[in-house]
Amino acid sequence: MQILSSGEKIAPEALIPKFEVDRLLKQDQNGRRIAILGSIDGKQGILIAERAAFATESLEVLKAFHAAISRVNNLGDNDIYRWYLASSGAGEDEQQFPDLKLNLIWPCTEKHIKKYTDQVLRMVTETPEIYSDYVRPYMSAQREEGRLNWVFNILEGRTEQEDVILRDAGEGPDDGFLMLPDLNWDRKTTSSLHLLALVQRRDIWSLRDLKKKHIPWLRYLRQRLLEGTVKMYPELEQDQLKLYVHYQPTYYHFHIHVVNVMLEAGATQATGKAFGLENLISQLETLSGDQDASMADVSLTYYLGEASELWTNVFHPLKKGLKPAIGN
Repeated sequence: MQILSSGEKIAPEALIPKFEVDRLLKQDQNGRRIAILGSIDGKQGILIAERAAFATESLEVLKAFHAAISRVNNLGDNDIYRWYLASSGAGEDEQQFPDLKLNLIWPCTEKHIKKYTDQVLRMVTETPEIYSDYVRPYMSAQREEGRLNWVFNILEGRTEQEDVILRDAGEGPDDGFLMLPDLNWDRKTTSSLHLLALVQRRDIWSLRDLKKKHIPWLRYLRQRLLEGTVKMYPELEQDQLKLYVHYQPTYYHFHIHVVNVMLEAGATQATGKAFGLENLISQLETLSGDQDASMADVSLTYYLGEASELWTNVFHPLKKGLKPAIGN
């Protein structure tokens, strides 16, 4: 039993309804945990609330979770990708707020299944030779399979145009880009802001294609992305934003992620996956050689899942002294 200053005896669980909310102190864990300042009986207190982990102990539990999804609101769709806000409780209560962000990939491929399956990770070092002989041919094959259709749909104005928050033609045909919300962002919580910038040019598949001659273009991109983001979200300042690219990326068309620096760094922002744009520019500046010196000329270390094709067909065979199943 707790004793209030009034002398009233109260059970611990009865304190929660008596908590009077003052203001939000902090929101973290990608919006899943909040700390609220308030008071009980005139004395300040802090209430920390965290959403419970999803129950996954059986197929029946997963089916029950799916059956309870209600008030589904589509935020957008493009090719095989769709994203929604929804509520996790059944019923028609008009006061029920959306507490789920849903992404649907349908129909999905075996590559999608591997990507989203829990798997052991491995650190690999991709030398310029491995990149040229095996990884570049793999990238080319992926592009030829039409896996960039959703990107081209956006760039060519067929889908998601209502979501584009910045379109910049630049000063020449290779400068253009557009920016829109990342499909994993709820589009309202700026502390977890996550935007995606897609370049119009199609000759740069990944950071491996960046050369010293691209430094002015990258600086231009950086400045326009920062300016465009704070114009759209004036509660943020430029030094509250982080810009990075992935390697290996999920798809082979150069794109830049723009996130709030307060967004907790999960796997996609970890070392071995995310490369800061400013650091890339600096690395290009220090490369020896002429303007065609490129990131294809350096070794890169990053992680792969054991289910990924690059691990099973390239790096695992190389580790065993065998010939990779991809490339030359």
